[in-house]
Amino acid sequence: MSFSYYLFMFVDILLTLQKRNIMYPAELVMPMKAELTDNGFEELLTPAKVDETLSKAGTTLVMINSVCGCSAGTARPGVLMAVATSEKKPDRLTTSFAGFDGDAVKQIRTHLLPYPPSSPAIALFKDGQLVHFIERHMIEGRSAQLIATNLLAAFDEYC
Repeated sequence: MSFSYYLFMFVDILLTLQKRNIMYPAELVMPMKAELTDNGFEELLTPAKVDETLSKAGTTLVMINSVCGCSAGTARPGVLMAVATSEKKPDRLTTSFAGFDGDAVKQIRTHLLPYPPSSPAIALFKDGQLVHFIERHMIEGRSAQLIATNLLAAFDEYC
């Protein structure tokens, strides 16, 4: 096969991903998604599912997942640590992946206003209202244990 053939195929794949509002290939994202879904997190994949879930009574934890190093190093481990060790837990554990679940993440971010877009990010909603939010700048440079401690305090207060 010629170089131009491979170039054409590469551009075609990129355009397909762009049309679907996807920044990252599934092969990269799926293991990072599984780290949460294998531990009881439900994926929010559409704007309608976001609105339906966040409108429910009770508490909903939303983890905006990401491919960045701080997500792998501290955000996901911190969230999992908090959920595993807390006596009080949110009623629902949910996740959506920035750069992959584009429309769903965009809709989640409408519920996070006036905060600017941030990923990774961790939000706790109670009865549809945002009550606790950990932005990326609060994750970067912090340990998983510190993030878990922050979430444990929020769980104690709101769950």
